Amino acid sequence: MINTDILSPILLSLKIALISTSVTLILGLVLAHIFTKYDFVFKDAIEVLLTLPMTLPPTIVGYLLLLVFGRKGPIGSVLNNVFGINIIFTWIAGCVAAVVVSLPLMYQSIKSSFMSIDPIYEKAARTLGKNEWEIFFKITLPLALPGIISGVVLSFSRAIGEFGATLMIAGNIPGKTETIPLAIYYAVESNNRPKANLLMGIVIGFSFINILLLNKWLKKKKVN
Repeated sequence: MINTDILSPILLSLKIALISTSVTLILGLVLAHIFTKYDFVFKDAIEVLLTLPMTLPPTIVGYLLLLVFGRKGPIGSVLNNVFGINIIFTWIAGCVAAVVVSLPLMYQSIKSSFMSIDPIYEKAARTLGKNEWEIFFKITLPLALPGIISGVVLSFSRAIGEFGATLMIAGNIPGKTETIPLAIYYAVESNNRPKANLLMGIVIGFSFINILLLNKWLKKKKVN
């Protein structure tokens, strides 16, 4: 059986990845729909900010999150003073870091999928009296499904592997904030190669299976 020292970071990583991927899926759908359908002031600048974490070093992203969600930060001070909540160095902070670094992947994947849809389908639905909600859920989403699923897989894998930003904002507290990448790093630091190798194999195998299943599903979808 896998001992607690190994099982704890695996379960925590899965928990953070599942929650963050659910959040990024909702945000990605909403943001991709807004940015592909509407024009507004500072649209390009906002979109750059949205995708910026994809190009920044993870430690920079983590430090920025620390400034924002710290007790003296704009969001952290409100959470602490008004609600008595402090998310720094908790597993919730790990979720925040995972959402921020994986959202650009989800957004770009869904946006590309939305943009590839021929507008004629949506126009035809409007002529038949369908409202925008019906068009979105019955036409846009089904047609964009391959891109959405790809975004989910990529975002989930990115959340599982997040290290730098998580270390900055959540720290490495065994049994509380220690995710798989953090456990691997500190296992190598302490020369615990068996633990590092086992966790590394689990992550690689998990990611390999995810991408393999995604590719098989996309090929089957294309054939059908």
